[in-house]
Amino acid sequence: MARWRNALALVFDVDGVIIDSNTLHTETWGEYLRRFGRELPEGFALRIFGRHNREIVRDLLGPGLSDAAIEHHGADKEALYRERARPVLRQRLVAGVAEFIERHAGWPMAVASNAEPANVAFVLEHAGLRQFFRAVLDGSQVRRPKPDPEIYLRTAQMLGVAPAQCVVFEDSHSGVAAARAAGARIVGVQTTHAELPGADLLIRDFLAPELEALIPELRNC
Repeated sequence: MARWRNALALVFDVDGVIIDSNTLHTETWGEYLRRFGRELPEGFALRIFGRHNREIVRDLLGPGLSDAAIEHHGADKEALYRERARPVLRQRLVAGVAEFIERHAGWPMAVASNAEPANVAFVLEHAGLRQFFRAVLDGSQVRRPKPDPEIYLRTAQMLGVAPAQCVVFEDSHSGVAAARAAGARIVGVQTTHAELPGADLLIRDFLAPELEALIPELRNC
């Protein structure tokens, strides 16, 4: 357990970590594209994980779009996503995540996500978790989204700890790369990928016994 020594803060991604939303996002993108007579390209689901909305819109609707058009399409799709997610959000929470966060509320905690600010606020509010986080960073608050480490470096700064003292929960390759580049320790949540190279620990969900066994080790460091 030496690799976890001196960990002081817990940092959570949102999509795939707090809410298992990948299928819902894919279905919503499909519904949104049909408004324009388009269909999702083959293999699209594997291309969205951990990416910023701007990149996804360019990928689906063309690189020639203006910045204003990209923002418009992204906002409209996410409004549709929140409409579809609202009645099922609590059922879509990753197993055990709410209880894990509540149980360890004494830790400094933060959220760091590439997601749109309205989506982050929506998930935290409707899951009843916002009060547990000292800092919440979303994709609008950084110049370079994951896999760049900027969001995790800023999160650590806001929590008043070194990046190496953060344990980051991530589900995507780009998120793991960002946390690794920042120097954080990483718990990979296997909602999106079975393998997450670079993660220090892999868990299926927050009911994993190896995760709960880790907490006393962190507290004793």
